Amino acid sequence: MNHPAPPRHAPPPEPITRDPLVFIVEDEAEIRALLADTLGAYRFRSASFATADAALAAIGLETPAAVILDLGLPDMDGLEVINRIRATGPVPILVLSARAHASDRIMGLEFGADDYVVKPFDPREIVARVRSLLRRAAPAAESEPRREVARFSGWTFEPDSHRLVAPHGEESFLSTGEATLLAALLRAPKRVLSRDHLLEHGGRDDTLDRAIDVRISRLRKKLTSEGEPSLIRTVYGSGYMLTSAVEWTG
Repeated sequence: MNHPAPPRHAPPPEPITRDPLVFIVEDEAEIRALLADTLGAYRFRSASFATADAALAAIGLETPAAVILDLGLPDMDGLEVINRIRATGPVPILVLSARAHASDRIMGLEFGADDYVVKPFDPREIVARVRSLLRRAAPAAESEPRREVARFSGWTFEPDSHRLVAPHGEESFLSTGEATLLAALLRAPKRVLSRDHLLEHGGRDDTLDRAIDVRISRLRKKLTSEGEPSLIRTVYGSGYMLTSAVEWTG
């Protein structure tokens, strides 16, 4: 009687690494399909949504690595969508818009978008922009395993999570560009930092270079309490300075 051969030990499974998930929020089906196909060719997963409501509901269930967002959605103004996404966490947001005017770009960045692309566009440029945002979104996770916390003038900031807590306890999340700039200022308090220094700190990223003044202005507004002087001072001809002492822990 033949006995079955003893089972061989299977080799250990390969570690599962999932491709980054990108949400595409765009009401034009052709553009959704084009972006999904291009992202897939470059090893991104994607989920597409024609309305803001559908995208926001999905974000409540799963946090994407990044969001590509059309400003001209049928059910909600795109700037309101940015606000709602930003309230959930520091998800990088790349805005698509037919609005090419400089004031529209500035408004999108002021509302917390990380980058802004005008239609029509090359879909490969979108992939490059998304990759750039993802590299900037989690630099600490690659090289700095410990969680650092900065405390200054009653504020608390966590660079890894982009979480900012006001003295009265209100919590918000900064965009990637804002978080990068604030971290640079916090690591050199009471020193004037030039634009070149801030750009070098951010890895000379194009998205930061184009919008550094807008993001400094947005940070200043977020960090200014009623009746208190601004914590970020502009030193004309030189750069910017954080006026507060800073304590780092972690």
